Amino acid sequence: MVDVLGSLAEVAANYNYVRPRLKNDGVIDIKDGRHPLVERILTRDLFVPNDTHLSHGDSEIMLITGPNMAGKSTYMRQVALLTLMAQIGSFIPAREASISPVDRIFTRIGASDDLVSGQSTFMVEMNEVAQILKYATRDSLVILDEIGRGTSTFDGMSIARAVIEHIEKKVHAKTLFATHYHELTDLEDDKIKNFCVAVKERGTQVAFLRRIVPGAADKSYGIHVARLAGLPKVVTQRAEDILSELESEHGEIIPKAAAARAEAKAPAEEPMMASLFASSLSDSLLALDVMTMTPLEAMNELYKLQEQAKKEAGRA
Repeated sequence: MVDVLGSLAEVAANYNYVRPRLKNDGVIDIKDGRHPLVERILTRDLFVPNDTHLSHGDSEIMLITGPNMAGKSTYMRQVALLTLMAQIGSFIPAREASISPVDRIFTRIGASDDLVSGQSTFMVEMNEVAQILKYATRDSLVILDEIGRGTSTFDGMSIARAVIEHIEKKVHAKTLFATHYHELTDLEDDKIKNFCVAVKERGTQVAFLRRIVPGAADKSYGIHVARLAGLPKVVTQRAEDILSELESEHGEIIPKAAAARAEAKAPAEEPMMASLFASSLSDSLLALDVMTMTPLEAMNELYKLQEQAKKEAGRA
């Protein structure tokens, strides 16, 4: 016990962890949360912190869309880990946090099969989802990643939608649900909120900003990820041609509500991207008591804020 508590104290001191507030209001509220492992193993990139707000009031289900490799799974695991760390009495990697204890954490992440008993990857996935829907309660935290991907598009989309609706109407667990089915974003209501991983596009270049922001993604960038993985150029170019043909032939299957929402969102995309990292800097500025600072203290604080801005912009 001494070894465990000593280790938790050491990492808290070394890596700038904070003490979370524990409450019984059913809310998980994390500001600038970080993944305790991923942030330590990153060497070339700066780990991008993210906020989380889950409650039985205005945000019971976070529906997260965005491309592969953009950070959706890391973000969801991060929320589960920080909740668990707080519940065992540990400080957590965040700027601040208020966390209500959960009775259990249910996860359906990753692909696996059970060949010995004859179960496919999709069957294993469905078994795990069935257990979650059976045993999760209002006080549980549920993490679901890409439900329905192991079958046909319409089958998978239908299952994913039905699972979300069941959790919202029957289970009421605080839930993070990541999906590539952009059509599901029209489920947004008082309990379900759309979030996406911010992406910056310049011509054919795509940058994943790893920032979770309100709103829905309208692309998956799968071919871009395939290009990053090293698929031959002739293959990815052919994939782009096929994608264009499919989109022109089957464009009518995209729900009108989703298309209208994407069109309405387009003009505001650049200003939103430009202010992605403004929240943490704004909080730091608002916390300063300028009238009581000496000129030297003011210069030191300005230097710190500039360094923070450089890091968040990837220029440090």
